[in-house]
Amino acid sequence: MYGIEILEREHENILNFTNILEEKFINILDGKEEIGINFFEKSINFIRVYADGHHHKKEEDILFKYMLEDLGPLADKLIRSGMLVEHDLARFTTLELEKALKSYEADPSTKNKLDIIGHGMAYVYLLRRHAEKENQVLYPFAAKNLSEEKLNLINEETKAYEENFNKEFLADFEMVLLG
Repeated sequence: MYGIEILEREHENILNFTNILEEKFINILDGKEEIGINFFEKSINFIRVYADGHHHKKEEDILFKYMLEDLGPLADKLIRSGMLVEHDLARFTTLELEKALKSYEADPSTKNKLDIIGHGMAYVYLLRRHAEKENQVLYPFAAKNLSEEKLNLINEETKAYEENFNKEFLADFEMVLLG
C-alpha cells in the first residue's frame, strides 16, 4: 500500500506545517513577532506547490479516480461531497490569505493583520480536520475495498509521480521557515 502510505506521510509534513503556522500566529498575537511577509509568501508557496499541487493533486488524479470508478455511491459521496469540497475550500482560504497579505503590505493595519491571522488559522483548522478524516476514514476505506489490482495501479502511479517531485523542496522549505 505504498501509495496510501505516501499520502499519510505527506499529511505528517502538512500537519507539521500547520503547527509552524499556528506557532507563528501565537507569537504575532503575543507581540513577540510582526507579520513576516517573506515567511507568509513561502507558506503560500508551500501550500500551493506541496499541499495542493503535489499531495491533493495526487489524491485527485490517482486515489480518488480509482475509488470513484470502483467503490460506488458511498465513495462518490465521500469524495465529491467531502474531500473535493474541502480541497476547494483550502484553495479558497489560501487565496484569501494571499489577498490579506497583499493588503497588509499596502496598509499594515490591525484589520489587515487580523485578516492574515484569521485566514491562516482557518487553513490550519481545515487541514488538520481534513487530514484526520482521510487518515481515519478515506484511506482505510480505500485499502479495505479496492481490489489488489487497483491498489497496485495506485502504487505504480504514485511511484511515477514521486519520481518527478523535487524532494529538495521540502528541505528548502523547512530551512526557510524554521530558520
